[in-house]
Amino acid sequence: MRGDPNDHDDPKGLIRDAYGIEGISAPECRSIFLDWALSLPDDRPQGEAIAKLVERYGAQAPDHPMTAVLSEGQEGIAASGRRGGRAGRTRH
Repeated sequence: MRGDPNDHDDPKGLIRDAYGIEGISAPECRSIFLDWALSLPDDRPQGEAIAKLVERYGAQAPDHPMTAVLSEGQEGIAASGRRGGRAGRTRH
């Protein structure tokens, strides 16, 4: 399935597709999450994108392993103060 380049939170559709895979496991969701994080546009903060994705999918599928992975991602960013995109990858 193709992503939507106009969807700034999930341009490749990776997270959307993960929610559509029946029987997907938490380790598979973590792998997809990593792929998603690396493909997020440089100007899109990960924390904001994750919050939008949790809002979009989490309420409909609270027990889905991707919801848990996204929630873990939110907690990790909040705890570390990590910035997304290029700003988070460059060293100062």
